[in-house]
Amino acid sequence: MQLHVTNSPFTSEQAELINKLLPTLTQAQLSWLGGYLTFYHGTNTKASPSELAVTRVLETPAVVDVAPKVPQEAAVLFGSQTGNAQRLAGRLADRLKEQGFTVTLSAMNQYKPNNLKKAHYLFILVSTHGEGDPPDNALTFYEFLHSKRAPRLEETKFSVLALGDISYEFFCKTGQDFDARLAELGARRIVERMDCDVDFEESAAEWINAVSGALSSAGTSPAAEAVTVSGTAVTSVTAPGQSEYSRSRPFMAEVLDNLNLNGRGSDRETRHIELSLEGSGLSYEPGDAVGVYSQNDPLLVQDIISFLGWDLEETVVIGKSGETSSLYDALLHHFEITVLTRPLLEKTISFSGNSELAELLKPENKEKMKEYIDGRDFLDLLRDYTPWTFTAGDLAAVLRRLPPRLYSIASSLNAHPEEVHLTIRKVEYEAHGRERKGVCSGYTSERLEVGAQLPIFIQQNPNFKLPINADAPVIMVGPGTGVAPFRAFLEEREELGAKGKSWLFYGDRHFVTDFLYQTDWQRMLQEGILTKLDVAFSRDTDEKVYVQQRMLENGRELYEWLQDGAHMYVCGDEKYMAHDVHAALLFIIGQYGGKSPEAAAVYLEELQGQGRYQRDVY
Repeated sequence: MQLHVTNSPFTSEQAELINKLLPTLTQAQLSWLGGYLTFYHGTNTKASPSELAVTRVLETPAVVDVAPKVPQEAAVLFGSQTGNAQRLAGRLADRLKEQGFTVTLSAMNQYKPNNLKKAHYLFILVSTHGEGDPPDNALTFYEFLHSKRAPRLEETKFSVLALGDISYEFFCKTGQDFDARLAELGARRIVERMDCDVDFEESAAEWINAVSGALSSAGTSPAAEAVTVSGTAVTSVTAPGQSEYSRSRPFMAEVLDNLNLNGRGSDRETRHIELSLEGSGLSYEPGDAVGVYSQNDPLLVQDIISFLGWDLEETVVIGKSGETSSLYDALLHHFEITVLTRPLLEKTISFSGNSELAELLKPENKEKMKEYIDGRDFLDLLRDYTPWTFTAGDLAAVLRRLPPRLYSIASSLNAHPEEVHLTIRKVEYEAHGRERKGVCSGYTSERLEVGAQLPIFIQQNPNFKLPINADAPVIMVGPGTGVAPFRAFLEEREELGAKGKSWLFYGDRHFVTDFLYQTDWQRMLQEGILTKLDVAFSRDTDEKVYVQQRMLENGRELYEWLQDGAHMYVCGDEKYMAHDVHAALLFIIGQYGGKSPEAAAVYLEELQGQGRYQRDVY
C-alpha cells in the first residue's frame, strides 16, 4: 500500500520517505522494526498520531500471523562442532529471557525429542560439517526429526540460523534441511532462515534481532523468567576469561618463537609457533582454538594488480561501514583471493565480457563448474575469462572478506602463562600449471618472523574438553597436526596432578623426520604423565600402517578402557581419518563387547551423549 496525505496522518514529505524505505526492507528487517516501534510506543507516552500509525503499519511479523496472546516458552537448540552456533544460541537465549520467555537452551543431543510438541517456539542454530553433514552433537536429533517418529508440529513457530562456509559445495545444508523438515511437519516460520558464511557476526545479529522483533510484535509480556540450560550449554554461554579482544577486535600477539618441527630431509614443514598473550586478558582451556587473521601472498597480490593494470595505491572501500585502504593493502589483508566459489563467479558475470563464464554457470554445467573452481584462485579467473570491466572500487562487491583460520591450541595456559602455542603444517602443491600455498600456513612458514605481531582471537570449543574428573582415563587419537590439542591436554593434566591413565595414538609418514613433539611424548612417558603410546608411520614399511590399525591391534584393551570410564578424543582430518577411526571403534565395541553393529552404534552414541566421545575434526 502506498501512503499519501489522503489515506494516512503523514505529511507528503513523511509519506514519500516511508514509501521509499518500506520496499527496500527484508522480512527480517520489517519484523525487527515492528518490534522496535512497539517498544518505542510503550515507553514514549507522547507518541504522535503519525508514530502510532507507523506502528500499526509495521507491527505484523514476517511470515505468519501470531495470536495476540502467546505462550512464554521457547526452546533454543544448537548443533555445533567448534562452538560458534553454541555461543550464538546463548546470545539468543539471553535476549529471549529479557523479553520474558522461559527458555530451554540445549545441545540437540541433550534435548528430549518428546518435548518437541511442547515447544511453542523452536529456534535451531546449527553448523554444517564435512560434506553437508550435521555436527556430532546434532546427528541423533537430525535423524529423529527426519524419521517417521517425528511428531506433527502445527502449534510450533520456528526459525533457523544456519552456519557454513560458502567455499564448500554443501553450504549451510544442515540448516536448510532442518528448515525444510520443520515446515514439512507443519511448523510455521516466524522469521525466514538466515544462512551465514564464515564472517557470520553481522548476519547472526540481524537474525537474532529479527526473532526478537517478531516476538515483541506478537505481544509477549515483560515478566522475567529463568533460562533453563540443558546438557553442556552452560560452558557455551560464558567464556572462561574476560577480555576486550575478540573475533571482531583481534589481539596483536607478539611471535616469541617459530620453529620447524620436521627433521632434515622431510618433504613436509610443520611450524611450532609460540605467541605472547601478555596484556591481552585472553585466557583459554585445552581443546580451544586460536583464530588467526593472516595475509595473502604478496606475489599473488602484485600479479592480480599488474594483470588488471590498476594502481596499487588507489583507495578502495573494504568494509560495510565505509572503511578504506589502499588497493594493495586490501588484497593483502582484507579480501579472499585464493578460493573460487559459485557465488563469486556469479558476482563477476556482470563485469565480464566473456560469454563463456555465463555458459559455465548454467545448471546443466554444474559438474564442469565444480571441476573448474577446484584448485583455482582469483588470478586464474581473471586470466581465463577476459575481458573485464570492473574497477578497483568494485572489489568489495565481488570478493568476500578474508576469513580467519582456526588452529587447535597446543599448549596449557597453566604450563605456559600468558602464552599460546600453535601447530601449523605448511600447505603447498601444484595445480593448473602454478604453485599454490595455504594462505596462513604459507605466511607463517615463509614470512612470519620472531618479534612480529599476529592478529588473533581465542575460539572457545566447549565440545572438546578434558573430563571434569581429572583422574578419569583418556584415549587420544591425533595423527599429524591433529596431535596438537593432546599436547595441551597432557600438559594440563601434568599441571593438575591428574592420576588417570592416558593413551595416545599418533601417526605420520616417517619416524625419523615426522614425529612431531617426539621429545615431549618421551619425557611424559618417562614421568608417567603419558601411560601408553602407540605410533603408526605409514611410509616406513612396505605396507602402509595408520592409527586405526594400531587401535584394532589393541582392541581388547581399548574396549576395557572404555568400560572403565575412559574418555575418547579424535582430532584431525574428517574426510578420511576420522571416518576410519570411527569405523574401527564400532568394530572394537562389537567384537570385544559382543554387540551387534546396531548395538555398537548405540553404545558409541551413548558415549557421545555423555561427553565421553569427542571429536575435533576438519
